[in-house]
Amino acid sequence: MDNEILIYVKNDEKRIALLEDGELAEYYVEKKDAHRMLGNIYKAKVECVLSGMQCAFVDIGFDKNAFLYINDAVNNYDLKKQKINIEFVKKYNTNISDIIKQGQEIIVQVMKEAAGSKGPRVTRNITIPGRYAALIPDQDYIGVSSKIKDENIRFHLKSLADKIKPEGMGIIMRTNSQYCSETEIINDVNVLKNLWDNIKRNIEKQGVPSCVYEEIDMSLKTVRDFITSDVKRIVVNDRQEYDKLVEFANDLCPMMKNKIQLYNKDYDMFEFYNINSMLLRATARKVWLKSGGYVVVDRAEALTVFDVNSGKYTGKNSLEATAVKTNLQAVDEIARQIRLRDIGGIIIIDFIDMTDENNKQLVLSALKKAVQKDRTKTSVVGFTSLGLVEMTRKKTRKELISVISKTCPHCKGTGRLYEE
Repeated sequence: MDNEILIYVKNDEKRIALLEDGELAEYYVEKKDAHRMLGNIYKAKVECVLSGMQCAFVDIGFDKNAFLYINDAVNNYDLKKQKINIEFVKKYNTNISDIIKQGQEIIVQVMKEAAGSKGPRVTRNITIPGRYAALIPDQDYIGVSSKIKDENIRFHLKSLADKIKPEGMGIIMRTNSQYCSETEIINDVNVLKNLWDNIKRNIEKQGVPSCVYEEIDMSLKTVRDFITSDVKRIVVNDRQEYDKLVEFANDLCPMMKNKIQLYNKDYDMFEFYNINSMLLRATARKVWLKSGGYVVVDRAEALTVFDVNSGKYTGKNSLEATAVKTNLQAVDEIARQIRLRDIGGIIIIDFIDMTDENNKQLVLSALKKAVQKDRTKTSVVGFTSLGLVEMTRKKTRKELISVISKTCPHCKGTGRLYEE
């Protein structure tokens, strides 16, 4: 696969586009004035504990308090001090009021950005990501990315993690760890350990509420997380940003800096790569398939629905064959649209009806394979009794449509205007 990453800097914002074989697969926007929250660590104060809802609201220094659910309030380090078993808490539905108290000072990390009227969602289980590994300061744990399938590589990485992890802490080997040397992984873990030591010093000296660690900006995060053997180049249109990325890459992994290129054409970079027209397709309600079929995307408050239709495609053999071919084409497009639009939560897919159970499983297997490209955790549940496919995708940030557009003040998002 020939992948490219475009970093477009203009005025007060950065736009990042990931292209896979020339098609837009992911798109991010970061405004200069906007405060980044995802991944940040805060010294916070518990404002109120709602036992009936098994949650708490904590002050991290913003207008909206952050939301802390009971499963995210369970901190292994504190439980050890209190001699409470974490599995007991999860199994027997321990009340959140037994874990944290109003007025208590706690350390939390933002795991989901604020959206609409809701504040950010936070967790007490801190994770500090590097390029090859992620450090879990309060949990004695070893994990390997689920995207690494080779059992021999998984065993090797687990053995290495067991040898190098700091005492009492945990390590998760990230996908990139399978492509590097042991020395690079060890150096990465040492950097993370030093970073955690700095965070602890900030925790000791700073007041409440305050940010004790701020995640790196989107372009640096792109270099850290996205550059793999599949990425041919990163193209940047701004000299200052280019110099910053090269310096960062040189410290992180010197071999990567050769993939970073400065765009020096007079023509607008996003126009040159046809990004703007691809974005229009990413916000359209109807997405056409190559066969002549199409997919309709409808967003509700609690879920997103994809409706597959045969459209202009009538097939040649039978209704079942037409349905299967259209559905299989729709699978790849739906998986790509979910990533590109950054859709989270419950997702329902209404495929064209198929009578053969083997064909249903064929489509379902194709969908499970297609979503494996997604870096965000995505689970395909299966067909419901009504013949709909149910799946979920973790919500971490605002959906693309809310980032690059705003609700019409006249129709309030309905897409309809009443006649007078």
